[in-house]
Amino acid sequence: MLDTNMEETVSEKSKIIAQDVRVLYGDKEALRDVNIRISEKMVTAFIGPSGCGKSTFLRCFNRMNDTISDCRVEGSIMFDDQDISQIDPVMLRAKIGMVFQKPNPFPKSIYDNVAYGPRIHGRARNKAELDEIVEKALRRGAIWDEVKDRLHTSGTGLSGGQQQRLCIARAIATEPEVLLMDEPCSALDPIATAQIEELISELQQNYSVIIVTHSMQQAARVSQKTAYFHLGTLVEYGDTKDVFTLPKNEQTEAYISGKIG
Repeated sequence: MLDTNMEETVSEKSKIIAQDVRVLYGDKEALRDVNIRISEKMVTAFIGPSGCGKSTFLRCFNRMNDTISDCRVEGSIMFDDQDISQIDPVMLRAKIGMVFQKPNPFPKSIYDNVAYGPRIHGRARNKAELDEIVEKALRRGAIWDEVKDRLHTSGTGLSGGQQQRLCIARAIATEPEVLLMDEPCSALDPIATAQIEELISELQQNYSVIIVTHSMQQAARVSQKTAYFHLGTLVEYGDTKDVFTLPKNEQTEAYISGKIG
């Protein structure tokens, strides 16, 4: 049986608590009875074969599944002791930012890409404050030095890896507390991937990061906690080193050893 790891240790404060989460697309069940605690200021990796439900579960946290007409989410997800179903989705997404699989900068300037969120949420009282927010986000996104002299050129003119770091800067410009990353490196080359992984390690100092990845090597490199999903079920969840070296479940061991994929 799954060890849901629902007991909270003193050193690990839970940022998100999911209980009995079930997701259905019409009559088709995509996830069933998922229970998990996401620790604050740690990197948590979701791994598993294609179609196992890991991205669907990730999108539950900021209510992105609400945008899909035939999708229904059941169960409870608490964010800082608040039920996310009671939080306005726009406000929730400011607190729980998201970076997608394919870099998707707006067809605007680099500056306006990052300034967009702070503007709509009223985070700056004047241009000087907005400038400061943009610079801080670009620095945290590890791209400031590369773009500081061309802030008013289009974000779509950057390389793939730069675009993804710009999207990360855009996501953190609203000062979120959680950053969701849905396979953020799958469209990138090895050098850009290494840059994003290094950035993820830095980001956990300020954010709780949840990353969906097909790469077990990436999960092992960047995360402290790993959750393994299979056919819509959370099979195993625990410290990354334990999941990869001493898995408790035979299914987890089979996936990690390459027997199933």
